[in-house]
Formats: sequence, C-alpha cells, structure tokens
Amino acid sequence: MKIAELETPALLIDLDRLERNLERWQRFCAERGVRNRPHVKTHKIPEVARMQVESGAVGVTCQKLGEAEAMADGGIGDLFLPYNVVGEAKLERLSGLHRRVERLRVAADSREVGEGLERMAAKAGKPLEVMVECDTGMHRVGIGSPEAAVELAAWIASRAVLKFAGFCTYPANDEATAFMKKAVRLAGERGLSDFGISGGGTPGMWKFSEVWTEYRAGTYAYYDRITVAAGVASPEDCALTVLASVVSTAGEAWVTVDAGTKALSSDQYGQTGFGTLLEEPGGLLVRASEEHGVLQVRGGKPALALGAKVRVVPNHACIVSNLYDVAYAVRGDEVVAQWRITARGKLQ
Repeated sequence: MKIAELETPALLIDLDRLERNLERWQRFCAERGVRNRPHVKTHKIPEVARMQVESGAVGVTCQKLGEAEAMADGGIGDLFLPYNVVGEAKLERLSGLHRRVERLRVAADSREVGEGLERMAAKAGKPLEVMVECDTGMHRVGIGSPEAAVELAAWIASRAVLKFAGFCTYPANDEATAFMKKAVRLAGERGLSDFGISGGGTPGMWKFSEVWTEYRAGTYAYYDRITVAAGVASPEDCALTVLASVVSTAGEAWVTVDAGTKALSSDQYGQTGFGTLLEEPGGLLVRASEEHGVLQVRGGKPALALGAKVRVVPNHACIVSNLYDVAYAVRGDEVVAQWRITARGKLQ
C-alpha cells in the first residue's frame, strides 16, 4: 500500500528516521558506558520496544502498570516502573507481572509505598528490586533531600524480600546531578553499594554527567517540535507524523485539514500552532478545533487542492501516540507494516 491510499487522519512512523535515531542514541550511551533504558510512553508499541532492545537497550521504562503489562505481553522481559504502586488491586497486578517477567524494577518515595511492595514481593515469592525516587526540582514525586533518600534506601536494603537498586529521578539536570553525588556519598557511608543512578529526559540527553549509570529517554525515538525547539534534534530527525487530508479550500487565506486536537492533541508547550508540515518548512497548522485544522504557509493560503494529503509534525509526540489505535510504519512512500499501539490508554 502507498501512503496516499491511507484514510486520514493516520499516524505514520518513518522507519529510516526511527532506526537512525535509535542507533545514534544507543551508540552515544555505549561510548559512555551508560545503560540505555528507553521510556515507552512515547510510542507505546511492543514492536518499537523490541527494536530498542535489539539495538542494545538493557530493557524499557514504563510509566504506568498497564503500560508495563502491555510490554510484557509483547515479549519485553526487563521492565522498570518508576511510579509509586499504591493500593491492593494494583499490588496484586504487580505481583502477577513480577512472576512472569525476567526482571522487574520499581520505585518508591516513602516507607509506606515500600511496605506495600514488600507484601507484594513476599506473596510473589520473588525478591523485588526497588529504587528510591528523588525530587531534584520537579516537585512532582520523590524524596526532597539526599539524607532522607538514603534513609529510605537503608530501610529497603534491610528487608528480606526487597533489594535496594539505587536512586532515580527526572530530569537528569545539573541540580539532579548534585543531589545524586551527595546521595551516593552518604549511601557509601551507610555501607550501601552495588546500586545504580537512573535519570531521564530527552531535552538533556546529549549532555548528561558522569554520575548517571542509566538513562531513560523517550521522545528520542521519534522527536517532535518540542525537542527540535530544545536543540536536541533537527526537523529531519522527526520520525512521527500525522497524515491529514485537505477537506476544505473555501477559506480566503487558509485550507482546512481533517486533523484537529483529537488527532494532534492541544499541547503547545510554547510552540506557535499545533504542528508543522513535513514537506513545507513554512507550513503551519495555525488553529485547531476537535476535528479541523487550519493550515497556512508563511501566513498565506497553501497551494493545496481538495483531497491533497500532507504530513504534520506534531508538537508533542508522546501525547499523539496515545490518540491512535494503530500506527503505519513507512519507508519512502510505501506502507510496510501496521502496528497496534497496544499500550494506548493504559492509564491504570
């Protein structure tokens, strides 16, 4: 099938760009002796996760339990879940996941969370690796001081069915680096050893410090307008686009396509508009309602006929992936595979 034959809106993944992005980042990590553990929240597709592991990633990172279950179903056996698992129902699911994958690592930012994990691991009959989640400036989750983080680490290390696996945070910026260096020193003074330091964030991926032993980037697989604006990628690296069709040319200074916020999301993150045209750098989706996108080229009306198809580079790839049931893998103008986005909507 040709791309032009697809009904729209449709989610496209340029395999040449995806493969180049994965290889470049994996080589960068390998040269620095850092474990690459990509975040699947960007793509939510087991086939892409397997490509990442086959290129050298040690495993993957999942943000929600349902996402981790979808990756396990897709054959990924080494999972990190840096998200507090709270409540008996979720702990029961975590126990089942723990029993069926080769390796599972989780995070906790309090003893109360750790006690739930301890009960789960005992029930599963399998020791569980736990990292201490640290708040290094995001003010979202995590322990806010190295001293308190090491206290929790020592408690985890004292439990029979838990193994202290290290410290984790997001993003891996300068403030986080200073926090982690102090935590490592204090942990050593408490006799803790053989643990990792896990950080993440695509915007800082090319300049992380030597303190990190593992890095969790997600958007690097596809990139998007946000990461291009942050200077970590070029427009030519963007592998994810939304294929849209012109459905109206009646506008005096614009054309309208069939991709609005339900196809591209309403995320702007400081960007103007809701996406740019892959084929035309001056093309901008300037306005969007739920099912319509208003497209201009350098402020004027694009020379596009009714029914013409265009590819839109979204502002935020991670959100857009979660809007579709399937993605089409393409090379050139050929559709070579159709992948189900099996972890979309896995919010629980």
